[in-house]
Amino acid sequence: MKSHFRVIATTAAFAGITLLATACASGTAASTTADDPSSSQGAAEGRVAVSYEGGIAVLDPETLEVLQEFSTEEFTRLNTFGDKRTVAVTTSAGFQMLDTADLKLTDLVFDAKTAGHVVAHEGKTVLYDDGTGTTTVLDTAAFAGGYQAPAETSTYTAAAPHHGVSIVLRDGTLLTTVGDSNGRSGAAALHPHDDHWHEEAVSNECPGIHGEGTAANEVVVFGCENGALLYANGEFTKLTAPDSYGRMGNAFVSETSPLVVGDYKNDPDAEGYLLSAVTLIDTEKQSYEVVNLPAEVRYTFRDIARGPGDLAYILSNDGQIHVLDPASGKLTDSYPVVDPWQGPAEWQDAHPAIKVNGDIAYITEPATNSVHAVDLKSGKILASSEFDFTPNELAVAMG
Repeated sequence: MKSHFRVIATTAAFAGITLLATACASGTAASTTADDPSSSQGAAEGRVAVSYEGGIAVLDPETLEVLQEFSTEEFTRLNTFGDKRTVAVTTSAGFQMLDTADLKLTDLVFDAKTAGHVVAHEGKTVLYDDGTGTTTVLDTAAFAGGYQAPAETSTYTAAAPHHGVSIVLRDGTLLTTVGDSNGRSGAAALHPHDDHWHEEAVSNECPGIHGEGTAANEVVVFGCENGALLYANGEFTKLTAPDSYGRMGNAFVSETSPLVVGDYKNDPDAEGYLLSAVTLIDTEKQSYEVVNLPAEVRYTFRDIARGPGDLAYILSNDGQIHVLDPASGKLTDSYPVVDPWQGPAEWQDAHPAIKVNGDIAYITEPATNSVHAVDLKSGKILASSEFDFTPNELAVAMG
């Protein structure tokens, strides 16, 4: 298969970027000058963004004080861009860039019919438009000189639009999902060649493919409805779930560990979004195991993160963070953080979420309109803030 490959060398040529006028609500801290985007870089690294109905707030990572608030749509998603300052906000218009350093919801929007996944890896950040099947590849450092349309970028458009995801590896390989409006079947590995993408490998053994993660040695894992799909050394390998329907929809990874933790669901008709088991994958041994969690530990797709020691941290609806050792599949510790909570009626509904930066976990508690910062090595709550809004999506501006 050959697919068209475009490199766009001028700002004017990139019709996929739109400048939008956006409303900014007043905040508690003055922003630094936007003429020097690096002026506040050091102080701003790791700032936290939370979305709520109709708005986004940027928080100080240590005190959790609101630094600035911005008006936006009723529901938006927040995605780390990978440059230690930018958060990509998914809106109905596309991907809008939020500058957490200079505290600006910028006018730079990458048009998308249905803005989807954002993946940052090895100096490239990839935006995926579900509505057109278009992958847009950007340099992660594209905004070092300011928030203007990049002078050069590349795109790939899938054979048919679908809810997908793409990632670019160190050697330039583009891994992207395969599917159409009726479903998703697998993934392809593509290389740029002249003005085309050249297919080097493809797998159709991953029905319902969703979510991706990159483990040690750039082994990429995708979730399937009957297991997982690995890509390494130019080849795809299918790992099969123990159940005929065994869906892994999200991969929680550390790029320094060969071990992957995934969510797991084995009943397609189950009501609700709380899950009770996890997938453990050893990418070196190419092994796949499902571990059932204790009865008190239930979570959603927002409630697992990797952290210190390459361990996994599960924010359970019993109000505790449970520490999971991916090597043994055992829970080794637990830290009480929030009150017990119920699963959401719809996945978009505000419910507790966890994001990790270094040793610190940031936890939302919608029931109390709060965000907490937790030291994952000790379980100590370092800071808590209560707001006049209900936090929903959560992102940390990391590199």
